[in-house]
Amino acid sequence: MKFHLTVDNWVVQKADARAVRFDVFVIEQKIPVELEWDDMDEHCLHAVAYDETGQAIGTGRLLPDGHIGRMAVRLTGRSKGIGAAILEALMAKARQRGDSEAALNAQTQAEAFYGRHGFIRDGEEFYEAGIAHICMRHVFT
Repeated sequence: MKFHLTVDNWVVQKADARAVRFDVFVIEQKIPVELEWDDMDEHCLHAVAYDETGQAIGTGRLLPDGHIGRMAVRLTGRSKGIGAAILEALMAKARQRGDSEAALNAQTQAEAFYGRHGFIRDGEEFYEAGIAHICMRHVFT
């Protein structure tokens, strides 16, 4: 699958990022909609991936403190390198602005994915929105 991605602020990315996150988190994973939206989006950089038809198929965000979050890829776009491209783009932005590391709260089932990108588990499993998570960190060299 061919795709491209953009990284920009919430004003530019809001509609497409929200659509992907709603489909993945609220519809697919049954996370209550009130837990999905927070007041941090407007302070983040957002990556959005688009398929060749221009439909948004993946997203993620980089918070001011170096945390990466809200990583989501629609079912039709999974296992095609889209999540990896989003993650790498957000890590590149973190490095460019001088962050020394990136951190994230990964759904436990995604630990291997993040591990392939240099993230290391940091702590015990915990639950967020009813889903098992772990904290992971990647120190930039």
